Amino acid sequence: MSRHPIINRASWLLLAAVLTAATASAQQLTCALKLDQLPESVELRGFHVGMSFEQAKAHVPQIRLARADQFGVAKISINPYFDPSFDKTAFADVRTISLDFLDGRLISLWIGFDSTFKWQTLETFVAGISKSLNFPAEWPAKRGGRQLNCNDFSVFASMIAASPSIRISDDAAQETIATRREEAAAAAEVVIGDQTTKLYYPSDCAALIKVIETKRIKFKDKDEAEGAGYKLAKDCQ
Repeated sequence: MSRHPIINRASWLLLAAVLTAATASAQQLTCALKLDQLPESVELRGFHVGMSFEQAKAHVPQIRLARADQFGVAKISINPYFDPSFDKTAFADVRTISLDFLDGRLISLWIGFDSTFKWQTLETFVAGISKSLNFPAEWPAKRGGRQLNCNDFSVFASMIAASPSIRISDDAAQETIATRREEAAAAAEVVIGDQTTKLYYPSDCAALIKVIETKRIKFKDKDEAEGAGYKLAKDCQ
């Protein structure tokens, strides 16, 4: 009977140790940094998420403005490793840099390093970049790499062509793009009916221009239009 308190006490001590370790691990994986708190890092070669296109252009004159898509996104890539016009000292060990701009602001930065880069395994790369950018030392595994989710951005490290790469992405900007895409998809589903002819037109049908504004009626989709007795206009088939 006297042994039970000892066993119970030992069990509690073991449980406390496990909980303490779990709490320490969770704290280690927590990243409360914001984008504007990231320090300057030689590994990022002078780029930082949030900079304007003009700032990026001033930093690297080889950057050429790309046409933005319907959602305001412009994607640009530069290749310091292959392009002889680049300063090989400033861009040593860098193969490719990809820049995504939303409304003229950098929202995603991807840098792929070459085989001469100082950290050539995913583990040493994560450890080194964590010290450089004040990240937690441990990053959770995700889809062939490691991803760290911080306050308003995420960081993903992986091996590309046997060398490390890093992607820093503005989460709020990605949500803005997703919202714009959803709104565009919803708008594309809207159909317009002609109350005179009882024909309906998808919103992207060029023949819709023929329908007088005062005779138009909006349906959320073709099913609603057909349920109201409208038929698809031949010019839109």
